[in-house]
Amino acid sequence: MAETIKQLSTREEWVEAYAIMVQLRTELTLEKYLLLLEEMMQDGYTLFAFYKNKQIVAVTGISWRINFYNERHIYVYDLVTDEANRSCGYGEKLLEYIHQWGQEKGAHYIALESGIQRNDAHRFYEERLGYDKWCYSFRKAL
Repeated sequence: MAETIKQLSTREEWVEAYAIMVQLRTELTLEKYLLLLEEMMQDGYTLFAFYKNKQIVAVTGISWRINFYNERHIYVYDLVTDEANRSCGYGEKLLEYIHQWGQEKGAHYIALESGIQRNDAHRFYEERLGYDKWCYSFRKAL
């Protein structure tokens, strides 16, 4: 079983990743996904994929950020494993790759948000990967 992780950089790769991403971001059409992805990449968003036997089974979208409380860090916007391949460790391997990659490039932290209702994801981040739950995130529609 061949496993690889790579940064996605072509439209063809982005379209392939959409089938996984839409499992988390269910409101996205392919057109909206590609439009937003192009704009997000101009702002530093990077998409990585975990391949098993040359097929994408997990994706993560990240961006470098800097602020007073996390200093130079990587923000994980998206992490999703294909429904048929969940609980196989692919999301964990992908995120661990990002941890190592970020550390090598000078990140002080990895930060992310997770929906309030996603208790299984919270356990995964805290218990399996050692993340601290340390704040609430708020937003207001305009």
